[in-house]
Amino acid sequence: MTTKDTPAPTDRPEPPPREPSVTMTAEVGGPVSRSWCEGTLTRTKELEVLSHRIMGNHPDGRSGDLAKAIAQLLGAAREAATPRGRFPPRSSMVQRALGNLDAAEAQLLNVAPVQYLFGQLPSLLNHVRRHLVASDPRRQEFERIVQEVGRRKRDERAGPEDGARRPLDKLELLEEERGKIVTAVGGASSAALREQLRVSSFRTVLVATTIVLFLIGVGIAVLGMVNPAVLPLCFAPEREGRTVVVCPTAETMLPLAGESAVLDVDAAVLQTAARHDLFIVELIGLTAASVAAAGALHQIRGSSEPYGLPVALAALKLPTGAVTAVLGLLLMRGEFIPGLTALDTSAQIIAWAVVFGYAQQLFTRLVDQQAHTVLDRVRGADKQPEPKRS
Repeated sequence: MTTKDTPAPTDRPEPPPREPSVTMTAEVGGPVSRSWCEGTLTRTKELEVLSHRIMGNHPDGRSGDLAKAIAQLLGAAREAATPRGRFPPRSSMVQRALGNLDAAEAQLLNVAPVQYLFGQLPSLLNHVRRHLVASDPRRQEFERIVQEVGRRKRDERAGPEDGARRPLDKLELLEEERGKIVTAVGGASSAALREQLRVSSFRTVLVATTIVLFLIGVGIAVLGMVNPAVLPLCFAPEREGRTVVVCPTAETMLPLAGESAVLDVDAAVLQTAARHDLFIVELIGLTAASVAAAGALHQIRGSSEPYGLPVALAALKLPTGAVTAVLGLLLMRGEFIPGLTALDTSAQIIAWAVVFGYAQQLFTRLVDQQAHTVLDRVRGADKQPEPKRS
């Protein structure tokens, strides 16, 4: 009876079981239609690979819980950047994606080896300086740590006599100050998210104002079509000794003035005013406003923020121009502007509609300046807003 040879025992100890690491997904995800979604998916995959490497090479007693937490945070960010409906709630999804990415990165800084933390110092310093003002204690403490690290050498061993504590080298100093570094970076990330919230809130106000002005313009046009005598944009100048009723699209010359000349003028206004007068004036004002918006493009700076603020600013000008064209002509008809109490021809009415439509720039310019201030606050904590343009 033969027996199989048993393998010789080996002297190698059994490797200790590794803690679970972040679950790796096969794909980055996408493509998606929005640029911020693509950036979120890419950043999520980058942090996922980094987490997998850190947890695999440097396991400790907390790796299991941290790996699970980081995986959940990255999964939430990836889900926020993957549209599931035709019209997803964009602002809340941006906030969800950014918030979870910031939290995952903070967890990585807590558990990453000190060499990784040392390599990330320039990037972290730039992040802190962009979003925390110079007077913030967290930024001041972070800059102090960076300066201390820069002054110390890795092989520094000079110190007092034996028995005294030697000075820490740069890596030991980073390990000791890790909590302060993570706190400063987390504060900068929170400030960056609040800046994004301010941009989102400002854009929401712009969109709501644009919608209200658009509805007002539509209401004015519908009112003119239903009853053109409610807001007639007509004038009654004297021409060759006779009174002429001038409306945006038609004119009526009255006979010689008699005992009921005022009634004749009122009747002529009702007869001359057309249903589409207000619509025509609003269309002319909207066209002039679009020209003003095109002319203001040289002052609009492109933005990488995921809210389309420059587009909202341009859209605000269009209904504003339509409404200001009507309101300006109403002020002239009410003799509010001295010297411009009566326009002589329909062409003059249309010309003044162009002027008042373009004049919306006087009001929306203030909104443009406020938008630039909001964007400046996002792009740098220490950057002061530009002076107002005259």
